[in-house]
Amino acid sequence: MSRRLMVLLVAPAVIALAGCGDDATPRDTTTIIQPPAQVQAAPMISPAPPPPPHAELVPPPPPGPPEVWRPGHWEYTGDAANPWAWANGRYVPAPPGQTTWVPGRWAQQPTGQWMWLAGHWA
Repeated sequence: MSRRLMVLLVAPAVIALAGCGDDATPRDTTTIIQPPAQVQAAPMISPAPPPPPHAELVPPPPPGPPEVWRPGHWEYTGDAANPWAWANGRYVPAPPGQTTWVPGRWAQQPTGQWMWLAGHWA
């Protein structure tokens, strides 16, 4: 086989393999962290409004990563002898990217009943 024919057969393969190098420029990437979905509890409904809220003394935050104060609130127990129980406020860690806790509240419904609207992160 002549030298010229050998070059003509091998040259396309060499040129094709030359493009297989790792000279790709790095891409900018963005990582999105989505908090896990919260389990939706059955709505808390009361036939009457809750008592006035307790006054709470908010202690200094604990050492370590920043935490947000989640204020206390009344929970309806449905017990005829003691229908309301106070849930104390507490510090909770914020999910990634969240800094503000919007407290829950009791809201009167068109039926006259009261429904607890749970707090959430904003």
